[in-house]
Amino acid sequence: MEALSLAFEDEGFEFSLEEIKFGYDLQSFFDFYKVINAKALSERIGMNQSLLAQYIKRTKKPSPTRTKRILKGVHEIGRELSQVSFLI
Repeated sequence: MEALSLAFEDEGFEFSLEEIKFGYDLQSFFDFYKVINAKALSERIGMNQSLLAQYIKRTKKPSPTRTKRILKGVHEIGRELSQVSFLI
């Protein structure tokens, strides 16, 4: 945040954390979250595995509808994982 403010200091721009939105493309997401298996996700969301792999490798670009479908599947997994508890 400080680096961003310094970079634009001469132009008179100031940024707050609330103004900045970070996101991933599919390749970056799967590179960062290696624990998420693309094959299992494709099965879960009913998408062809090779098509999802092409999106991840950037050989094809998903439509906004397909991107939302993938994101919805990831969010569902996240919600399920957040509700997990272990017996101690």
